[in-house]
Amino acid sequence: MEIWKFCVLFFSAFFGGTAIFLVKSDKSKLLKLILSFSGAYLFAITVLHLIPDAYSGTDKWQIGVFILIGFLLQIFLEQFSEGVEHGHIHKHHDGHVFPFGIMISLCLHAFLEGMPLAKEQHNELIFGISLHHIPAAFALASILTQNHFRKGSIVLYLILFAVMAPLGFYVSVGLSNGTIGGLDAYFNKIMGIVIGIFLHISTTILFESSADHKINTRKMIAVLLGIGVALIGFFAGH
Repeated sequence: MEIWKFCVLFFSAFFGGTAIFLVKSDKSKLLKLILSFSGAYLFAITVLHLIPDAYSGTDKWQIGVFILIGFLLQIFLEQFSEGVEHGHIHKHHDGHVFPFGIMISLCLHAFLEGMPLAKEQHNELIFGISLHHIPAAFALASILTQNHFRKGSIVLYLILFAVMAPLGFYVSVGLSNGTIGGLDAYFNKIMGIVIGIFLHISTTILFESSADHKINTRKMIAVLLGIGVALIGFFAGH
């Protein structure tokens, strides 16, 4: 298991969040471009890689049910995360109030996103997920800052969030090879749930990229680049 995968997953989220201490002006336009790229990339990777692989098992007739479960699960999580995984930053009331719902749902979301990375052919997903976590971590840090948390506390919570995707990766490796509880037979079902989450996240990012569902030239270029990079990786591996 290559250490670089853990490093990319961890440090993208960690540095994406700690950037809140360096940014002195509004960088929302840049974050939206990153979101558009990563959303298109995740959607393309899901269609090109994850869905075909999930349906390659012997229990493929059940996969669609688990994809729907994952889609609905993400809708449920967003009732608590308030769309932070999409890079949304909402104003909260003043005071040292810890957003438990946001933190728990965001960590669970990141844990599940790390699970498809167990298989070697999904290495390209690492960069898409890492890009996706940059604005999510930035939004989380912004919310904690608005609630007057000290820098040390913000860094600790960012570390907790940043470690969740690598942890999901580690657990999924154990599930896929049967070393954790011998649950390798359920791996494709878990993948179905993750696919549902990815479909919800990626389409929501793309639909919310502009008002009235109109995408300007820069965002269209970001979307096309995301799909293009995914296609290059897809054809290079075949």
